[in-house]
Amino acid sequence: MPCTTDVFAGIARAGLVIGILAAGPASAANPAPSSAPQTSPANLKSDGPTQPAKVQDGQYTDANGDPTYHVTDGGKKVDWYTMSGYLRYNANCIVCHGPDGMGSTYAPSLVDALKGMDYAHFAGIITGGKKDVNASQELVMPAFGDNRNVMCYMPDIYTYLRARSDGAVGRNRPAEHEPKPAAFTKAEDACMK
Repeated sequence: MPCTTDVFAGIARAGLVIGILAAGPASAANPAPSSAPQTSPANLKSDGPTQPAKVQDGQYTDANGDPTYHVTDGGKKVDWYTMSGYLRYNANCIVCHGPDGMGSTYAPSLVDALKGMDYAHFAGIITGGKKDVNASQELVMPAFGDNRNVMCYMPDIYTYLRARSDGAVGRNRPAEHEPKPAAFTKAEDACMK
C-alpha cells in the first residue's frame, strides 16, 4: 500500500502538470503574455521540418500550441528557448541520456524518443517519471516534478530536444542565439522563488 505522503506527492505532481498544460506549454517559462507586437509570419520560417505558427515573447509554438524551435542560418542561430534548453539539458539530463540527447548505456536516446512524442506526453514523463520493465532490463526514469531546475525549464528542454530530433540542430552547442526575452527573465525569477 502506498504511503499517504507518496499519494499526496503524486496528486501534487499531477496538479502541476495539469496546471502547466492548461495554461499552455510556454507558461512554465513564460506565464504572462505581453501585448507587444509579435513577429510576422514571414519571419517565422525555420530550418527543419517543424515550422512555428506563432511567437509570443520569444517563445515559438507550432500549430498545436506545443513549444517549438526557430532555427536559422543553416542551424547556426537558434531562438533563446532552444539555447536555454541546451544549457538545461546539459545541467540536468546529460548524466543519464548522454551528450546531445543521443542516449547512453544507461538511458535511451531522447532524440529518437521525441520523434513521436508531443509536449503533453513529454511533460507527463518528466513530472511523474516512467518505469519500463521487461525480462532483460529495468529502465526507470525518476520523477522531476519537485525539481525547479527542471520544471521551470521544461518547455526549453523539450524545444531543444525537438530541434535535435528533427535534425534542425546538430550536435554540440549552438553557435548563436536570439536575445534573451525580458518575459523569460521575469518568469524564471517567479518560478525559482
